[in-house]
Amino acid sequence: MVLLQTDLPGIKLINRGKVRDIYDLGDNLLMVATDRISAFDYILATGIPDKGRVLTQLSIFWFDFLAPLVPTHFVTANLSDYPAELQPYADQLKDRSMIVRRAKMIDVECVARGYVSGSGWKDYRATGSICGIPLPRGLAESQRLPTPIFTPATKAQTGHDENVSFDQVASTVGLELASQLRDTTLAIYARASAYAASRGLILADTKFEFGFVDGKLTLADEVLTPDSSRYWPADGYAPGGAQPSYDKQYVRDYLEQTGWNKQPPAPALPDEVAARTSEKYKEAFRLITGRRL
Repeated sequence: MVLLQTDLPGIKLINRGKVRDIYDLGDNLLMVATDRISAFDYILATGIPDKGRVLTQLSIFWFDFLAPLVPTHFVTANLSDYPAELQPYADQLKDRSMIVRRAKMIDVECVARGYVSGSGWKDYRATGSICGIPLPRGLAESQRLPTPIFTPATKAQTGHDENVSFDQVASTVGLELASQLRDTTLAIYARASAYAASRGLILADTKFEFGFVDGKLTLADEVLTPDSSRYWPADGYAPGGAQPSYDKQYVRDYLEQTGWNKQPPAPALPDEVAARTSEKYKEAFRLITGRRL
């Protein structure tokens, strides 16, 4: 079953994002990852089979892995522990939902980059830096950086997030919190990228969201999924161009070939493109966790 939208009568819907439907449970929230997929800032008409399950199960894996390093908002994904009013909706919630603590979110996308790719590559080509951080001359696309860097962005509800400098973040949230966000982001990246390397993957870059729970800086939202991270197979890594990745780049590449003008309505995907994309997400899950979905 491909789930494009949840329907939970009697449960207050707070937000329906590009992928997640979020419901109010008082001190906690219910986050449900649907099978929606967006590209070029538009939600496509076609869902990706099992995508929501992959995103949820991978986030749970990483929340557990990172728990010794940073507090997380994760509470449970065990349906038997869910409130009684959610039990009638088990078919929509199984394997794709989690209950999390409500956090006071910080409006900064905390991005860690270990390689020059994506918007970072465009920034580097134009300015020789990324988010105001000067980098060595002559770097190739997808080349490893001398040291990982913190390249924050403003959070956008619609459209692209915008890369900003550390100083801009500090002027918004204060130097102390900006420094804490940077240091925590880079510490998580170091731990996660080392683990990914042990699984034959390169974690090129990733983004995190943080908030405050009981006054403590807390890792929230999704974490280290193919939607928020760029994973490359290590055995085929060859800097000097774009790398094959375990994310929705396959969908973007297809859409580029269709001649779509990137204005609504977004086109539907052929069944074979949706199925191939689903396999990429599930392969990422298998490689990272050592389990099949």
